[in-house]
Amino acid sequence: MRVEIWSDIACPWCYVGKARFERALAAFPHRDGVEVVHRSFELDPGRAKGDTGLVLPMLMQKYGMSEEQAREGEKRLGENAAAEGLDYRTEGRDHGNTFDMHRLLHLAKEQGRQDELIGLLYRANFAEERSVFADDARVVELAVEAGLDEGEVRAVLADPERYADDVRADEREAAELGANGVPFFVLDRKYGISGAQPAEVFTQALEQAWGERAPLTTLASADGGDACGPDGCAVPQA
Repeated sequence: MRVEIWSDIACPWCYVGKARFERALAAFPHRDGVEVVHRSFELDPGRAKGDTGLVLPMLMQKYGMSEEQAREGEKRLGENAAAEGLDYRTEGRDHGNTFDMHRLLHLAKEQGRQDELIGLLYRANFAEERSVFADDARVVELAVEAGLDEGEVRAVLADPERYADDVRADEREAAELGANGVPFFVLDRKYGISGAQPAEVFTQALEQAWGERAPLTTLASADGGDACGPDGCAVPQA
């Protein structure tokens, strides 16, 4: 069975949702028969490379929040991450264009290192001080840590057309499937789950999808699970 996960490195709910899904998968009796594929989805595809900014001011501008509200929202996201055993910096993080990281994830997919790379990118973006958006050097280091060849990684970054079509194809397919936010999980092209749902929802979906053949059915809508979309990310409620 194949599970496809549409996500973006800049999406905090993708970071949390991946951990929740993996918790469900670890307890799934048929986990060795499940292939996980990460698909590309840019939350801000029109953003220029090198255009970076701090997260808190972005939240204040996009949502009309006060600084206190923005900080509280990040605090709650940190609490959700901590509940899954994840580190999360609630202050000082930046954000920017993720297109090159998505291109490298397609390179990593070809070499069977995709899950390793996306995990490292998430950790670096949400838990570490050094930015993955400020320059390519940090991204190269993470790709090498994931098991990719440094020369090949640099060659991909130097050629903006390498894997660009693959990223765009993923994004078109997400739109065709009705995904307007991430994370978005598709299980064996039978069931779709939108948002960072509780692990129990993923458990139910894995059980239902295993061995079945049916058209894609949405088990949980974007309204029912926290997610990120082009207009921003859901803010956790107290």
